[in-house]
Amino acid sequence: MSRPTPIPTGIRPINWSTLPLEHMLHVDMIHYSDPPTLLRNVIPNVDEVVRLLERNAPYTPLGGWFRGGLDEDDEATNAMWFQNDWVHADLAVEGSDLFFWHEGVIEASKKFYDAEVIVPQSIYVNLMAAIDRAGPAHTDNPRFQGRDRSNSPMWLLRSMLWSGLFDRWSIVQSTSIWWMNDLDEGGAIYYWPDGPNKPRHEHHGDMANTSLIGDNHGMFHQVGPVGPYDNGTLLVTSRAELAPATDGSADWVVTDRGEERFRAPLSKYRVSVLWKADVYKNEEERKRQMADTLSLEDVARIFDEDLADKGRDLRFEIDRIDDVSFQEEIKAVYPEARPIGAAPSIYGDAY
Repeated sequence: MSRPTPIPTGIRPINWSTLPLEHMLHVDMIHYSDPPTLLRNVIPNVDEVVRLLERNAPYTPLGGWFRGGLDEDDEATNAMWFQNDWVHADLAVEGSDLFFWHEGVIEASKKFYDAEVIVPQSIYVNLMAAIDRAGPAHTDNPRFQGRDRSNSPMWLLRSMLWSGLFDRWSIVQSTSIWWMNDLDEGGAIYYWPDGPNKPRHEHHGDMANTSLIGDNHGMFHQVGPVGPYDNGTLLVTSRAELAPATDGSADWVVTDRGEERFRAPLSKYRVSVLWKADVYKNEEERKRQMADTLSLEDVARIFDEDLADKGRDLRFEIDRIDDVSFQEEIKAVYPEARPIGAAPSIYGDAY
């Protein structure tokens, strides 16, 4: 079994015993995230992961909340950052239990949060190459009881997170990021376990078959540049696909509208698998939280009370939720932090 190894950072841990029940596991995770735990030798047979990757090809360019509004057209605006879901909602690909029910990851999550109940939710895979700048420095997208991306726009969920007004309903999530390989050039993960105003840490070199387990919803993190760098960042359209070559070689090939754009052995791509699970202090806490859900009207009322306390004339108008100018007004009141020392992103200032 993989062995957890704490990464020393000096940040103080949460003392759960001093928190009232209504704040249990609902503190402001931006300020109280513990440093992540490192697991080594996570997957006994990495060839099983390679077979999973092969069976579930092709992979398509990353979308995401920070790339909203982009149309599928013939413009080559996408970096070679490919992705796919292995477990999500009603989807569970064959063989995904290798990660989904990983005993070492689940136990590390329990220890990280001092929690009894870990409910795995999703698995997501990334494959990257030839990106000479970093990804966005960000915290992962939040979920709340009654409010998630199925019924609420992402800008609203993130404003709810950064306002600090909705911690009571926050669904605490544990994240494991597993790396298949080390690269000759780049591939690091940067992270800010001491908070966005402190220097970043870096996991790079000796990454193969390791996982970082922790709170990526309360800790800024950023994918570093990924080689090879010979031709800078190679851009493709949203129609591009990454899949194993069909010519009998061991290469994986990026094709875009029928044209080969890049090829290399799988070992030359940065391959990572993200696992997420809901976390509850105990079964009683899970039942209590799930019985206490937010309606959109609740969200508007809570924002309005805070806006009034702040002396603002602005009010949360549900019928303007898709109005970009209204979104910017709300986000200006509840801005996201930006971590110091973040590397320049291929997506500009997107966080």
